[in-house]
Amino acid sequence: MSSATEHEQSVYSRYAQAARQVQDELCCAVPYKSDHLAAIPEEIRQRDYGCGDPTPYVRAGDIVLDLGSGGGKVCYIAAQIVGPTGRVIGVDCNDEMLSLARRYQGEVAHRLGYDIVEFRRGLIQDLSLDLDLLADELAHRPIDSAARWLELRSMEEALRRDRPLISDESIDCVVSNCVLNLVRPADRLQLFSEVFRVLKRDGRIAISDIVADEDVPEHLRQDPRLWSGCISGAFREDQFITALERAGFHGMQIVKRQAEPWRTVEGIEFRAMTVVAYKGKHGPCLDCNQAVVYRGPFKRVEDDDGHLYPRGHRTAVCEKTFRVLQREPYAGQFEAIEPRLAISPATAPPFDCRRSSQRPPRESKQPDVALNTDGPTDCCGPDGCC
Repeated sequence: MSSATEHEQSVYSRYAQAARQVQDELCCAVPYKSDHLAAIPEEIRQRDYGCGDPTPYVRAGDIVLDLGSGGGKVCYIAAQIVGPTGRVIGVDCNDEMLSLARRYQGEVAHRLGYDIVEFRRGLIQDLSLDLDLLADELAHRPIDSAARWLELRSMEEALRRDRPLISDESIDCVVSNCVLNLVRPADRLQLFSEVFRVLKRDGRIAISDIVADEDVPEHLRQDPRLWSGCISGAFREDQFITALERAGFHGMQIVKRQAEPWRTVEGIEFRAMTVVAYKGKHGPCLDCNQAVVYRGPFKRVEDDDGHLYPRGHRTAVCEKTFRVLQREPYAGQFEAIEPRLAISPATAPPFDCRRSSQRPPRESKQPDVALNTDGPTDCCGPDGCC
């Protein structure tokens, strides 16, 4: 058995056992809101294995996807936040955990007064393949020959294309609690790509996970017990941010970082960290004569596309960046300057990234704007300026 296969089996077996019997060593203490916990059955609360709480970044009405939903605790908390107009989907591949989560769906729905939570069987690094649909196919036509194996591969692709577990751009917010570190390194590029795929434009992720302050040496990575215990598969904390950036996310923020390590192994510190990131900066760059002024307090800042914004300067931006900078997490940091005469994106020329970063005021005002006005405007309100 390869080390990767051994690690996957160790993860499955350990969490299957954890669904049946509490394993305190698998979790950090997480201060969830007590009013959210009141609606969740005791068995689920006891068998929660996480390191943080990503649910504060869920909003009313959201469609939420929980990666590695386990016993369903985060899903049932998210359901109370999104309310009856929202929807919550948990994805996990562990039958015992799914059984635990599904066992209480009716009870929780009754307590909340609405039923918006569902649990689906799948791998979080392959959010296209519905493992329940695959199991149905295998039950009717088991693999008994090389030809059948080839048929199965084609059938998998058909399921991904025609009946995906999670559809493209269908999710407002992806959350996860201490699960990404359990995915083998060979699958992590696909993992982040899949998360990006299923998010709507302007969607966001909130990920709580265990990270390391140093590279984890190979001999620790080869230990299945440490891997399934959320230790040896931990991302190095800066590389976790870089992985999100490479997948196309922007606005990454470390919203919570545990000061003291959860565990220390061979001098390497492992701690919980929660990161929020956003989707929406992809697409063409069009020049609509827009500009932004960075308000401060830093002398200058640089965004995830390498654009520099000196404090107080009228910086030229494309229409896409202009919109992005007015949304979270940037809202309030930039003054948005529209041109006096609006330019439709449908007719706007491409934004020339080689141009000067400064947007001259006359460029936004445009040639046919009156050179003089009748007099001063009342800039200070009904009580005057003094």
